[in-house]
Amino acid sequence: MIISPAYAQAAAGGAESSLMSFLPIILMFVVLYFLMIRPQMKRQKEQKSMMDALSKGDEVVTAGGILGRVIKVTDAYVTLDVANGTEVVVQKAAISTLLPKGTIKAL
Repeated sequence: MIISPAYAQAAAGGAESSLMSFLPIILMFVVLYFLMIRPQMKRQKEQKSMMDALSKGDEVVTAGGILGRVIKVTDAYVTLDVANGTEVVVQKAAISTLLPKGTIKAL
């Protein structure tokens, strides 16, 4: 016979090589967590604390761009004074920004 039979041998460092093959995937998940998931969770926490801290007299901007002064706050809704005698009821989740006091001078 010209060709000698070949016998399978166990790969050297089998467990170590499988860990090394998963290392790039693990690193991608770590980078994804720190670049996308963690900042999003931080933004959600800040938004929730801002909504919980809403009180009468605060000046806010809604997601639709309406500026108004808070008149009444309930569990799920906020009543805004957007002009003299004009009140709008919006969901708390629609409040996007809390403005500094005195920003809205026309009301």
